[in-house]
Amino acid sequence: MNAGPELVEMMIETLGIHELWLFVLSGLLLNVTPGPDTAYIIGRSLQLGWRGGAAAAIGICCGCLVHVFGAAIGLSALLMASSAAFAVLKLVGAAYLLFTGVQMLLSRPAPVVEAVAAETSLARVFWQGALTNALNPKVALFFLAFLPQFVAADSAHKTLAFLSLGLIFVFNGMLWCLGVAAFASRAASRIRRSANAMVWINRVLGSLFIYLGVRVAMLER
Repeated sequence: MNAGPELVEMMIETLGIHELWLFVLSGLLLNVTPGPDTAYIIGRSLQLGWRGGAAAAIGICCGCLVHVFGAAIGLSALLMASSAAFAVLKLVGAAYLLFTGVQMLLSRPAPVVEAVAAETSLARVFWQGALTNALNPKVALFFLAFLPQFVAADSAHKTLAFLSLGLIFVFNGMLWCLGVAAFASRAASRIRRSANAMVWINRVLGSLFIYLGVRVAMLER
C-alpha cells in the first residue's frame, strides 16, 4: 500500500532533490502571483472564451518547457556565460514582442459570434504565448537560478533532477493558468459580444506586448 510514496521518496533521494515541499510551495506562490502571463490568459479568455484562454495557458507553459530543457542541458548557463548569445536572444525576443504588440494595437476585431476562424485564432494564441516565454532570456535565467537551489551539489543526476523539478513547476503552473482561463471566460460572455470591448481588449494586450518587448530589450544579465 505504501509502495507509491516510498518509490517517489527513493527517486527523490537518487536524483539528489531536497526540500521538494518547499520547491512546490515556492512554485505555487510564483505561479499565482499576477503578472504578464496572467494578463495575457485573461485577455484571450475574454476574447475567445475558455478555448482561447486554455490555448494561451498551454502556449505559455510550452514556452516554459523550452527553458526547463535548456536549464537541464546547460543552455541557460551558456546564455549567462556568453554576452553575444544573450544579446541575440534578447533582441529577437524584444523584436517579436514589439511587432506583435503594434499589430494588435492596429487591429480592429469584430465581435466573436462565429467559430469559423476559431481554429486559426487558437493556433495563433498558442504560438504567441509560447514564443513570448521561449524568447525571453529572463525566464531562462530564472530557471537557472531557481532549480539548482533544490538539487544537491554532488548529485550524479543533475540533468534528470532539473527536468523533474521543471516539469513539476510547469504542471502546477498549467493547472493554475487553466483555472484562470476558466474563471475569466465564464465572467466574460457579454463582453465577447461587444465590438468596442474587443477593440479595447486588443489594445490592452497590444500594450502589454509592447511593454514586455521594451523590458526584454533593456534586460541586463
